[in-house]
Amino acid sequence: MKILGKVLTLLTVFLILSTRPVASQDSGSVWVLDVQGAIGPAVADYMVRGLEQAQAEGAQMVVLRIDTPGGLDSSMRDMIQTILASGIPVIGYVSPQGARAASAGTYILYASHIAAMAPATNLGAATPVQIGGTPSLPGMPEEENPDESGSEEQPSTGAQPSTAMERKIINDATAYIQSLAELRGRNAEWAKQAVIEGVSLSATEAQDLNVVNLIATDLDDLLQQLDGQTVALNDQSEVSLATAGANVYEHPVDWRSQFLAVITNPNVAYILVMIGIYGLIFEFSNPGMGVPGVVGAVCLLLAMYAFQVLPVSYAGLGLIMLGIGLMTAEAFAPSFGILGLGGIVAFVIGSIVLMDTNLPGYQIAMPLIAGLTAFSAVVLMVALGLVLKARKSAVVSGLETLLGKTAVVESLRDGEAYIWLEGERWHVQSPEPLEVNDSVRITDTDGVLLKAEKIHQKG
Repeated sequence: MKILGKVLTLLTVFLILSTRPVASQDSGSVWVLDVQGAIGPAVADYMVRGLEQAQAEGAQMVVLRIDTPGGLDSSMRDMIQTILASGIPVIGYVSPQGARAASAGTYILYASHIAAMAPATNLGAATPVQIGGTPSLPGMPEEENPDESGSEEQPSTGAQPSTAMERKIINDATAYIQSLAELRGRNAEWAKQAVIEGVSLSATEAQDLNVVNLIATDLDDLLQQLDGQTVALNDQSEVSLATAGANVYEHPVDWRSQFLAVITNPNVAYILVMIGIYGLIFEFSNPGMGVPGVVGAVCLLLAMYAFQVLPVSYAGLGLIMLGIGLMTAEAFAPSFGILGLGGIVAFVIGSIVLMDTNLPGYQIAMPLIAGLTAFSAVVLMVALGLVLKARKSAVVSGLETLLGKTAVVESLRDGEAYIWLEGERWHVQSPEPLEVNDSVRITDTDGVLLKAEKIHQKG
C-alpha cells in the first residue's frame, strides 16, 4: 500500500505541474532547446512540443543545442519533419565544446535552417545501424565484381552492404541526407560519404567544406553572428534575424518528457513488464489481495506504452512469456526440471533479443537479465510450488478438521443431541432423529453447531 500511495502522490504532482502555465516570453525572443543524449522518443517529444510551443509564443527562432551520439531512426525523422515544417527558423548548434552531432545528430544538423558548431566539436559517422540485424560498418571489404576480370584489387572506400536489406537501408539514408543537403544548400557529396563511409569532421573542416554555416564559441557569439542574416522558410518566405541583444529563453525539460524518458528506458520498460506479469500472477493465484493486481495492471500498461515507441522484437517478448509459462508449469506439474530449464533458457534468450536494435543505448543490461531470471526461477518454480503444495495438504486446524469425523451421541437435552468430540462437547443437528448411542458423521459446521448424518449399522 505504501508503494501504491507513492505512485498516486507522484501522479498528483505530475498533474499539478502539467496544469501550471508556461511563462509567456517576449515576442521575438530566442528559444534554446537542448537535444542531448541518445535520440529517442523522450528527446523527440521534448523537441517537437518545444518547437511548437515556441511558435505559439511568438519566438523569432529556435536554437537546438546538440550533443548526441545518435539514436533511433523513427525519433530522428519525427524531429526532422517538425523542423522542415517549422514556421520560424531553426538553428542547429553543436555545443558546448567537446560535444558531437554523430549519426542522427548529423541528419538533424543538415535539416536545420542554419548549422553552427562550437570549436572542438565534431559531426558525422552517419552510417545507419540496421534494426534487427548486423550494422553496416565502415571499412567493410568490397566484394570482387565478377564482371571485371584482370583488374587490380582496389582498396575499400566505404561500407559495402552484404544483403539486399542493408543496401536498401544505406541507399535510403543516403538519399535522405542528400535531399536535406540540397534543400539547405550544403555539401551533399560529403553527406553521402558520412553515410556510406562513416566519416566525421571537426568544426573547422565542416565550415571549410560547407557542411556548416559558421563556428561560434558560445551562444552569445552565435547570436551576434546570426544578427541580420536572412533565412528562407519552407513556404519560400524570408525572415531577417534580429538576434543581437534578443531575450534568450532556455526551455526546460518538463515532467512529461522526463517521465517518458524514464519509462522508455529499455531497462525500466523491461522491469515494468516483469512487475506487471508477476503482479497479475499473484493476484490470480490468490484472488482478493487487490494490491498485486492493481500494481501489476498499471505497470503492464506503462510497459506496453513504452514498447510501442521502442524497437521491440515481439519474438523476444513471446519467448519471455513462454519462459514464464514453462517455469509456472514446472510448479504445477514437476517434470524433473525439464520444463523449468526450458523456461529459463527461453526467458534469457527472449530478454536478450527483446530490443530489436544494435544501438548500445537501447540494450538491456545483462546483470539485470541474470537477476530477473534467477528471481523468476525462484518465484515461479519454488515459491509457487510451495504455495500449491500447501493448498493441497490436509487442514490441521480450525473447524474444518472436524469434517468427516465420527462420534457417538452422548446425551439428549430438550430434544437436542450432544456429542463428545476432540475433547469438547458439541451440539449436533441431523436430518434424522437421534438417540443416545447413535453414531453420526460430521458433514458441515455452522458456528458452534455441527451438522451430521446418522450412521446406520449394517446387518
